[in-house]
This record gives sequence, structure tokens and C-alpha cells, in this order.
Amino acid sequence: MPILGGMADPAPLSIGFILTPDYALMSLAAAVEPLRAANQLADRALYHCTFHSVAGGFLPSTSGGGFDTTPLAEAPRFDLAFVVAGGNPLRFEDAGLARALRGLAHQGVGLGGISGGAAILAKAGLMQGRRFTLHWTHIDPLAEAMPDLLIERALYVIDRDRYSCAGGVAALDMMGALIAGAHGADFARAVSEWFIHPRLRLAEEPQQAPVAQRFNLHHPILEAAVELMESHLADPLAPGQVASLCGLSARQLQRLFTARFGQPMMEFYRDLRLAKADELLRQTALPVVEIALITGFASTSHFTRCYAARYGSPPARRRRG
Repeated sequence: MPILGGMADPAPLSIGFILTPDYALMSLAAAVEPLRAANQLADRALYHCTFHSVAGGFLPSTSGGGFDTTPLAEAPRFDLAFVVAGGNPLRFEDAGLARALRGLAHQGVGLGGISGGAAILAKAGLMQGRRFTLHWTHIDPLAEAMPDLLIERALYVIDRDRYSCAGGVAALDMMGALIAGAHGADFARAVSEWFIHPRLRLAEEPQQAPVAQRFNLHHPILEAAVELMESHLADPLAPGQVASLCGLSARQLQRLFTARFGQPMMEFYRDLRLAKADELLRQTALPVVEIALITGFASTSHFTRCYAARYGSPPARRRRG
């Protein structure tokens, strides 16, 4: 196990975790625990963590467990502050938090987002010109709402003084990179192995499993077809186009879809588009007409009929619910 030593012990890096309602306990723990383990393995304080919220007090996670927090206005000076968010961060509004985050940036404090935290930073105007990532369920809605942002589909991104990760165990990988940068790759690997996580994943590794795993596909033609569909939601391909690009006839490809999914190919394709529409409907304030266009429906009325048939209620009612 690597032992840190040599020079006089520097002051620990002060890291504040700013919690927002509906944060996930796993995402927070995956960020905090590697820092605690680093302190333990180094036998000295490398990192000092504190927990904050706008109002202070106990802030529960979605699982019920949580942390006692200090009001952000009373927080000590940070070297680095992470916003931890879950739920629907695109609809989260807190003017006081936005002002506080801008104030931290003005002081030169590094800022980070965990899970949906980067969306809150972006809405506060703090991610312009910076590469960043967030949980995959929030990427497309945020990109639609703020198209000039430099969002990447990565596990984590470190761009100068901005840190972001997709949440979940990706927070452990990001903290591993932070630890490696300060104390070396061997020490970061020892911290990771402490959590039975023998390989720190690279930043550019995907957040989601490949199409074949997500849909349990064992036929390369079906895999290619679904990948084409997922990459053409706004401009749906015709059955003959999908088949031609996959190297089969439309009839042959139709047979494969019916055998695997028990539904026609274009019905499966429409369900993919409707699932994306439902995601945008729940996570953004985009007008229904825009969501219809983004997911490849030629008219709002057609979209509404298809959506209601799939989800049991029209888009406007489901959004209110």
C-alpha cells in the first residue's frame, strides 16, 4: 500500500458539499468516502469535508438518510465546493443558492457538480465555456434548454476549476482522479481498492451500457438497427432506410424485430421516440410543440394521440401530474 510522506504535511484541502433537495445518498457517499479513506490510508488529514445547504439543518436524501448541514451563508472558506443534486435539477430554482455559487466563483473557489449538480451550476451561468457532464437522464433536456453548453457524455469531466460527474459510482472515479492528481496514481488506486473497486474508470468511458446490453440483443443486425434509431429520433428513418443501412431487406428486419420484441419495427421505433419525449416533458419546460418536433412528430396533434395511447394521458396532463 502506498505510503505518503516526505515533506511537511500541507493543510488539508477544504471541500464543501452543498446539498439540494432530492439528492441521492449513493452519489454523495461515493464522493465523500474516497476522501475519508485517503485520510485514513495516509494517516493524516488530506481532505476536510463539510456539508451545507441554503437553509441549514438536517437535509434528507431520497432514501431518507441524510446529513446535518450548515447554512451556506455561515460556511467557512472552501478550496472546492460540489453541488449535489438529484430529482429534476432543470426545474430546481433557488435564487439564494445561485447568488452564493456566483459568489464562490468570484472568490476563486473551484466548483463541481455531482449527478444533476452541474445543471444547477449551468443555470447560474457558471459553466459557460467549460466542458462538463451530468447524469445521462439530464443531458438531452439540458442541451435542448441551453444549446450553447459544452456537455459531454462522460463519466466525469475536469476542466480547469470545474469538476463534474454523472453521479452514482462515477463520483468515486472522479475523486480518484482528484486524488491521483495530488498524491499519485498508486495512492489513488489504493483508495479505490479499499472499496472493492479495483479499476478507476477513465473519464471518457460511457455512462450507459451499450445498446446490446440495454436491450438484451444477441444479433448484430438488431444492435445496428436500434443504434440507428437512437441516433435518429428527431429525423426518423423510414423502414427501408433502416433496413438498407443494416444490409437487410425491410421484410427480413421486420421478422427479427417481431421475433425479439413481439412488436413491429416501427412501433418499437415510435416507443423509443415517445420515451425521449416523456423524458423531455418531465424534465424541461419546453413547449409540447417543440418536444413533438425534437422527437420526430410532424404535428402536435399526432404526437398527442400517440403519447396518450402510450402513457394513458395526454402530454399536458402528464406534465401537471
